[in-house]
Amino acid sequence: MTDFETDPSRYVHWKLVVDGPIARLLMNVAEDKPFRPGYRLKLNSYDLGVDIELADVVQRLRFEHPGVKAIVITSGNSRVFCAGANINMLATSSHPFKVNFCKFTNETRCSIEDATAHSGQTYVAALNGTASGGGYELASACAEIYLIDDGNSAVSLPEVPLLGVLPGTGGLTRLVDKRKIRRDRADVFSTLAEGLKARKAKEWGFIDGGFPRSRFDPEIGKRAAALAAQPSSKEGATGIKLTPLAPRVSESGATVEYRHVTLGVDRGRRSADLTIAAPSSATDTPTVASAHAAGADFWALRVFRELDDALCRLRFDHEDVGLVLLRTRGSADAVMAMDTLLAAHQNDWLLREITLLAARVLRRLDLTAKSLFAIADAENCFAGCLIELALAADRVYMRNDAARQAAVIVGPLSSGLLPMSNGLTRLQSRFLGDPGRAVALVSAVGTRLETPAALDAGLVTVAPDELDWDEEIRVAVEERLSLSPDALTGMEASLRFGGPETTDSKIYGRLSAWQNWIFTRPNATGEQGALKLYGQPDRPRFDWKRT
Repeated sequence: MTDFETDPSRYVHWKLVVDGPIARLLMNVAEDKPFRPGYRLKLNSYDLGVDIELADVVQRLRFEHPGVKAIVITSGNSRVFCAGANINMLATSSHPFKVNFCKFTNETRCSIEDATAHSGQTYVAALNGTASGGGYELASACAEIYLIDDGNSAVSLPEVPLLGVLPGTGGLTRLVDKRKIRRDRADVFSTLAEGLKARKAKEWGFIDGGFPRSRFDPEIGKRAAALAAQPSSKEGATGIKLTPLAPRVSESGATVEYRHVTLGVDRGRRSADLTIAAPSSATDTPTVASAHAAGADFWALRVFRELDDALCRLRFDHEDVGLVLLRTRGSADAVMAMDTLLAAHQNDWLLREITLLAARVLRRLDLTAKSLFAIADAENCFAGCLIELALAADRVYMRNDAARQAAVIVGPLSSGLLPMSNGLTRLQSRFLGDPGRAVALVSAVGTRLETPAALDAGLVTVAPDELDWDEEIRVAVEERLSLSPDALTGMEASLRFGGPETTDSKIYGRLSAWQNWIFTRPNATGEQGALKLYGQPDRPRFDWKRT
């Protein structure tokens, strides 16, 4: 089973040094410690293990070091910053693993950008050597990129000419959407295997500056100091320690039990139950003080960390699971009390970071390539932030039992603090054709909507009565699991993200979809494909037909 938990004391590939408002993140990948046997991580190339550590450190900087304003990412390798994703790892991985790996890497890159945009932690890429492929994509996730001007180091995206695949972690999209590089220059760059050295890269906009070796470190230091001198609302904030989640995992890995989240997998049926529990008590009203005192054990923080971990396990350890049944249990009032606290105190750094974490985890749910059915019975607490789980689902089934009615409650966070990748709220995405419904639901925040009212409001797909409930759910599950997984993945990804496009939605909905397709094509991964033959004397043999 894949372990997504780590901490700085266990890092193998990264070293974090925090000096007041400046952090230095050194990438020094251990060649002989790959995530799984069979390849060496040469030239600071990365695999899932390297990315798990990076995702962890980005998260820890936000919660444990809120006073940090500038993070400099550089390399411990004197010749190369990062050679990108390890090619031998990709060439020998299964198709599902490759796709999930690219998605996890994308989400980590987006979390870097999210930290810069919303947490006042600006990432600076100090490329003290060549950055190619995913190495340049990592740099592109940073707010600023500086390359050493030594006549040898370059930046490049060589995937198309060398591997027959795409820069799959947002490279192409960030060139034109984020850095606003001219399309013709981006075209040249993306087909030039050797890339561009400092002066040309700066002239064309691929980096923000270049410095000779003698001045490189001092100039990076000056830039970091300037960023660290910027005013911040988190001056003097004391961070909290992100303690281990330590879930109980069954020997088979089919059951994972956290404090508030339970994942149960039925391998025979190819489905999973993902159940989220409300805070244990609705009588103790949470406060800013109690949130800081509880730290990592505060429900709103811990529950979304647990959900995040469970989603990652679902993706990597349970590839055959096609349907996830989302359930909630406990007091809706307790969830609403948490929602109210978070919404009312976005000026508090910790509550703001918890809300941003919740938004990121819910986006990971949106982007999970599995069917999602929300099951709302009388014991549910799809309320406040947890109603977002139902809004993220492909269908919502809600029991209509007059004797014991189910209910859902829209909370204040649903008005815009938990956006999707397309920049819209899930209510706005749901009601693109009738935006007044979304406005009305947000205006009536806190209203308990029992099944008939929730159905009338458009929050429910099907509302079986108590006589048909079990049979309706059984038939729906069996029908869904009988359909083509490939067709469902494409259908769900197309339907989940209506409305406008953003850089993020293009990366996941467009670039990732193309990469997914390209990974199955013989030109890339066939016996004579470019990815398969990389590093060997034989040249790839392409099917030249355009499709």
